[in-house]
Amino acid sequence: MSDNNFKSSYGADDIHILQGLEGVRKRPAMYIGSTNANGLHHLVWEVVDNAVDEALSGFGNKIVVTLHKDGSCSVLDEGRGIPTGINKETGKPAVEVVFTELHAGGKFNSKVYQSAAGLHGVGASVTNALSEWLEVTVYLNGDISFIRFENGGNLVVPLEKRGTTKKHGTLVRFKPDKKIFSTVEFKRDIIAGHLQESAFLMSGVRFVLIDERINETQEFYYENGLVEYVNNININKKHLTPVIHFTDYDNETGISSEVALQYCNEDYNETILSYANNIRTKEGGTHEVGFKAGITRAVNEFAENFNLLKGKKLEGSDIREGLTALISLKIPESSLEFEGQTKGKLGTPEATYIVQNFIYNKLTYYLTENKELGLNLIKKCVDAQQARIAARKAKDEARSAKKTKTEVILSDKLTPAQSKDYLKNELFIVEGDSAGGSAKKGRDRIHQAILPLRGKPLNTDGLQVSQLLKNEEIATIINTIGAGFGQAFDIDDIHYGKIIIMTDADTDGAHIQTLLLTFFYHYMRPLITSGHVFIAVPPLYRIYKEEGHKMVQEYAWDDEGLERAKEKIGRGYKVSRYKGLGEMDAIQLKETTMDPRSRLLIQVDIEDPLLAENRVSTLMGKDTSSRKRWVEENVNFDEIDTFIKEVK
Repeated sequence: MSDNNFKSSYGADDIHILQGLEGVRKRPAMYIGSTNANGLHHLVWEVVDNAVDEALSGFGNKIVVTLHKDGSCSVLDEGRGIPTGINKETGKPAVEVVFTELHAGGKFNSKVYQSAAGLHGVGASVTNALSEWLEVTVYLNGDISFIRFENGGNLVVPLEKRGTTKKHGTLVRFKPDKKIFSTVEFKRDIIAGHLQESAFLMSGVRFVLIDERINETQEFYYENGLVEYVNNININKKHLTPVIHFTDYDNETGISSEVALQYCNEDYNETILSYANNIRTKEGGTHEVGFKAGITRAVNEFAENFNLLKGKKLEGSDIREGLTALISLKIPESSLEFEGQTKGKLGTPEATYIVQNFIYNKLTYYLTENKELGLNLIKKCVDAQQARIAARKAKDEARSAKKTKTEVILSDKLTPAQSKDYLKNELFIVEGDSAGGSAKKGRDRIHQAILPLRGKPLNTDGLQVSQLLKNEEIATIINTIGAGFGQAFDIDDIHYGKIIIMTDADTDGAHIQTLLLTFFYHYMRPLITSGHVFIAVPPLYRIYKEEGHKMVQEYAWDDEGLERAKEKIGRGYKVSRYKGLGEMDAIQLKETTMDPRSRLLIQVDIEDPLLAENRVSTLMGKDTSSRKRWVEENVNFDEIDTFIKEVK
């Protein structure tokens, strides 16, 4: 069958070559991962990485990021300054080449950068390609030089001298292209988290964030780097060990390794953050593989030496329960390998055995020298092993539907989906029986399951496993999802591709969302990190009127949408303000909140592990003084009072 949209012939003239930065604008996700908020902020990271590389090489100890009122962002460093002389290969100023040619830069020369994050050499040019405009000011050899690009890297102001200076460094300012990105609003918290992370990794370098939009400045500076990083993550937790800090240098490969780790009581998760040349490797890689193998071997051997295991070796997950570990490697350019331009996973083969031997040797010696600490650690690991075995047993019993004396109490409220194609199935966790009844009537029976909640779930932060399983709501959720919990959780066993939290759009609904997310965060974290958890967004308004024998209606999710809907419906409209899901009938709930063709869902993700850990432990933990302090510092009660008065 032919398609009139396609040519019948295919010749040499049909081959098109995308010149310069055209390819980046044509396929931006290939270079920055996405065109949503993640991709937007990746533009900032690419420029910041260049400034960090200068500091890593010993040039400059201050980096300033400014968010300007016009929507642009600038990054100022105190490095050597990007060269402004003529590049022999192109006949153009070197700074112009850096910002207009892919795979151009000094990162490919080990004499210029011993260790660098910008291995691919496309960062600065990609930021230029995806910006409305970009300006570079270079402070070098006593001169101030300026160059400007517009509309995706087109040169509009050639390099020119604009005065003299005693400073040295580079200032890059750019405005993202709104034609490329779904949002062009920079988030201060996201950038602040990234800069704080960089400050932890670079002891002695000061990072400054200036937000001109709200007239606020933040500074991040740490003398003890990774040790302070771990302390920050575990600030509200009970510590089993102090922060243990190791460093090493491999003469053969030139790779330097640094690890800081700490064990906490009453914590059932592992938090491992890894870095290569100050770039966070979110997907892990060879250095994480080596770390896990090394720590598993060291702890098992220590336990065997004191006959603490009775012939049963500890699994890696038992040893890593309650562990917070930071792994930072500095790798020479010649050995550095990432998988993909976004540098999410380290691929350097040598890193596996280097980190494995490094952590094994260092930790073995440390445990030997600190025997009492080591014995306490083994006790925690054995407890984790027993809990894992018990959880696996409970999971198997639930699968086989055998009734035992230790059977957990399960709710009879679940209305299951009929399909066994689990990844296509959706579980709606619904607030209240009324909304649950409407959801059952309006659901797709094949792929959608409904679980109404009876009241609010438990706050599971710091909760013991025995208490967890005694709670009917939590036990039912565990059983329904079907993949276990805690260290025994297996993402491959989940019965639903989407877990959708559906609550009222009020404070109680937000509280239920928070309690459920806290549970998933502590006991089923891979469910979140793998993209399976969502929050349903029901409409706030129904705008309608009768036209003859026909009902015309629109829905609105915010006040702006309400005004648009009023205009669309026209005179004589009526407005219903939904105070809860229970006010919708089955048809309304289906077409606004459950039907994949028309609903609005928010996917839950962990953008910043440090920020997520701190927020959960502060807001959901038992330390009321920390929570009170956070509320006092972050909540404007005058604005809340004004909002309440306006609502009334």
